[in-house]
Amino acid sequence: MTTVYYEKDANPALIARRKVAVIGFGSQGHAHSMNLKDSGIDVVVGLREGSRREPTASAAGIKVVTPEDAADWADVIMVLVPDQHQRDLYSDVIAPRLNSGDALFFAHGFSVHFGFVNAPPDVDVAMVAPKGPGHLVRRQYVEGSGVPALVAIHQDATGEAKPLALSYAHGIGGTRAGVIETTFKDEAETDLFGEQVILCGGLDSMILAAFETLTEAGYPEEMAYFEVLHELKLIVDLLFEGGISWMRHSVSDTAEYGDISRGPRIVPPETKATMKEILDEIQSGAFAREWMAENEAGAPKLLAAREAVANHPIELVGRQLRAMMPFLNEKSPEDDI
Repeated sequence: MTTVYYEKDANPALIARRKVAVIGFGSQGHAHSMNLKDSGIDVVVGLREGSRREPTASAAGIKVVTPEDAADWADVIMVLVPDQHQRDLYSDVIAPRLNSGDALFFAHGFSVHFGFVNAPPDVDVAMVAPKGPGHLVRRQYVEGSGVPALVAIHQDATGEAKPLALSYAHGIGGTRAGVIETTFKDEAETDLFGEQVILCGGLDSMILAAFETLTEAGYPEEMAYFEVLHELKLIVDLLFEGGISWMRHSVSDTAEYGDISRGPRIVPPETKATMKEILDEIQSGAFAREWMAENEAGAPKLLAAREAVANHPIELVGRQLRAMMPFLNEKSPEDDI
């Protein structure tokens, strides 16, 4: 049975005795560092000189230093830069500055599990991974609640890696909601699989295909947008609240019958077989190697895909429609924290 830890299982004094460096101030970095600061933890943020996020971090009352100075000063280092940059950050900046007994923390198992980061044997390596975006991690902390998190220990050099990780989770609010124990392997592989087949890849591809099917059949783009994208949030909210049964109970009988009679045609056995192939690619490390090679080449596929979707009709009509709904607080990739 999965072990779940709460406030009573964590000793906040452990992390309070340490010097914590959070490298990165993006979605997760800003939440971790601000929550730790408000929990009374001695924390700095490591950012490269000239980072556009430095003024935001400084305005929050957090000391900002270079990643090199942060790694020199800290004895707990939380790595919160994008996966594709962690290998070089570790080898060039962090590794030369690690001391025996230090702790190296991550919020995703990618770099450690797939072998891009290999810490020396006298350093603790752990993961504390909130299961929600950083803005939610910060907001719920401020409101007195928290976002559930995962904890995993890859290397326990000091014998206190797990207590220290739980103490860190307490500092960012995770133990308020529950911290689930897992492994770097399980977190990395299931996270990638979920992103690729459902949460991002599968969902995006179905939305685009459905939008194109309706508009190619002559239906107005605005109607297609509402039917296949905008209303999706309503269904996801129902799934979040009570699972598939509650969602089916909440929609009309017509919708429920369409679900059970047509859904399997959209996701036939062949689709599940493809999911298995994708999982195999993740488990073997093929996807990780492909992604790192893509990044080393300048990410041409990723950049081309970003441009293509930005100019897709569903995005163009969506921006127009959302502009007429100011309560949505329209977001774009250019938005900063």
